[in-house]
Order: sequence, then C-alpha cells, then structure tokens
Amino acid sequence: MPEAGAKPFARSGDDRVPRAGEQYVTEAEEQAYYRPLWVEEPADRRRLPDPVRTSAVRAVLIIAVTLIQAMVAFLCTLAGSWLAFPMVLSSVASTVVATWGALDVWVTRQVWNQRHGVVSEPSSTARALRRERRKIRRQERSAERTKERIRRRGGGAGQLSHS
Repeated sequence: MPEAGAKPFARSGDDRVPRAGEQYVTEAEEQAYYRPLWVEEPADRRRLPDPVRTSAVRAVLIIAVTLIQAMVAFLCTLAGSWLAFPMVLSSVASTVVATWGALDVWVTRQVWNQRHGVVSEPSSTARALRRERRKIRRQERSAERTKERIRRRGGGAGQLSHS
C-alpha cells in the first residue's frame, strides 16, 4: 500500500484512482523529477550601449527588407513580370543602404568605445616593466644631478675641502 501523501506516477495534479500495478510517488520524489524549462544564468558580456544597439536594430531591419526585395526581384524575373526591372534597380539601391547600415553599426561602436573608453587594467607584467623603467630613469636623473653638482663646485681639481 502506498505511503501517506503518495499518488500514482502520472501527471502532476492528476487525481484519478490508481490501477493495479501503478507506481506511487511522493511529493519529494516528484520534485526530484521536476526540471525547469530554463535556468537563468548571468550574461557573459555586458549589453551593447544604447546607440550601438539602435544602429544594430536599424541595420538588421534594412538588411531584412533588402533580402526580401532581392527575392521578390528574382521571382519577378523568373515570372517575366514588368516589375522585375524596377525591383532589380531598387534592390541594388537597397544593397548600398544595407552596406551603409552595417558600417554604421561598426562606426557607432568604435565612436562609443572611443568616447566612453573601455576600462582595461594593464597586466602585472606591463606594470612591472613600467616600474623597472621608472627606477632606471630615477637612477639616471640622480646620477646626472650628482655630476652637475660636482661640475658646479669646480670639478674638484685642486680643491682639498668642501668649504
């Protein structure tokens, strides 16, 4: 006999009377079988900036219309319709506009990156190299100042004391 709260393994919420030989499952076991349709995961990348997203949507719409227009021109040509020639001409013009749309996305993205800057941190090796270069420059400047000081005092020739 099934334990309390168990129901036959059928659909969730099915309240029919169990038949002989059917398996009984408890709520906990039913939960183990339950899988959500999708699992929310954090995005790997950030969203596109608004101006870039806007130009991308515009480009996709223009390209979609261009492809439909080219297909209609092709079908009109096969059918021998009078509309074929104007459609081919407008398809050529639309191709130019679609190319502009794709380039617009690229240029807008470059401009946005240039204006707002992508924050990047230098690697530890770059930092170490800069530190080394600064240390060498400091030593060179110090040595240069020491030479200048000696030169100002008369080069030390014939001088027995610093007074």
